[in-house]
Amino acid sequence: MNGLAPSRLTRWIIGIVVGAFFAIPLLSTFLYTLRDDDGFSLVHWTNLFDPAKASTYAPIWVGLGNSIVLSVVTVAIVLFVLAPTMILVHLRFPKLRSGFEFLVLLPISIPAIVLVVGLAPIYLQIGRALGTGAWTLAFAYGITVLPFAYRAIQASIDAVDVRTLAEAARSLGSGWGTVVLRVIAPNLRTGLLAASLISVAVVLGEFTIASLLNRQVFQTALVVVKNTDGYAAAVFTLLALALAFALLIVIGLAGRARTGKAGS
Repeated sequence: MNGLAPSRLTRWIIGIVVGAFFAIPLLSTFLYTLRDDDGFSLVHWTNLFDPAKASTYAPIWVGLGNSIVLSVVTVAIVLFVLAPTMILVHLRFPKLRSGFEFLVLLPISIPAIVLVVGLAPIYLQIGRALGTGAWTLAFAYGITVLPFAYRAIQASIDAVDVRTLAEAARSLGSGWGTVVLRVIAPNLRTGLLAASLISVAVVLGEFTIASLLNRQVFQTALVVVKNTDGYAAAVFTLLALALAFALLIVIGLAGRARTGKAGS
C-alpha cells in the first residue's frame, strides 16, 4: 500500500466536503423552484408546458435551438479539423507536437473577455460575409473547447499504437482517408466521444462570449427570462446541469465499456 495515499477517513472527509460543495447549491436551487405562495409544489415545473407562458419562455427555446446548432458545428470542428490534425502531427510531424500542444492549450489561459476583444474585428468581417447568425459563434467556441477536446483525444492516441495501425493499413494498400476513418478513428472512439460530449457541455454553458458578441444562446436567454420569471430560469438551469451530468455519465460508461472489452 502506498504510504503517501490518504487514509479511508481522509478520503471520506474529502468526498463529503466536495459533494456538499456541489450538492448544497443544487438542492437549494431545486427547493427554490418548488416554492409558491402556499408552500411547495411543482407549479413552476408544470408552467413549462403552459401555453399561456409560451411567450415568456420563447427566448429560452430560441436560445436552446441556437446552442444545439452551435454544439453540432463545434463538434464537427473538433472531429473533422482538430482530430485529423492531431493524427497528422502524431504520424508525420512528431517534432511539432510540443508546439502544437502549446497552441491548443493556450486558450484555457486567456480570459474570455480578452478573446472577445481579439475576435471582435474578425467577427465584424464574418458578419459581413456570413451574416450575424448565432451559428457563427462556433468559430469562437471551436477555440474555447480546444484544450478540453485535445486532452480527451490525445489520451486515446497515447493509449493506441496509431503508427503501427497506420503502417499496417498502408502496407495493405489503404489510402489515408481509409486509414483515418476506418482504422484509426474506431480505435479512438472513446476519446472522440469524450471530446464531443465535453464540447457540447462547454457550448451549453458558455455565456461571456455570446453576451459580448450580442448573440442569443441558451445562457443569455436564461438571463433575459430571469428578469421576468426567476423560477423558470432556475428550472432550466437545473435541466441544463442534469444534461451535463448525463453527458459525463455517458463518457464514463463509454470509457468503462472500452476498458472492460480490452481486458476480456
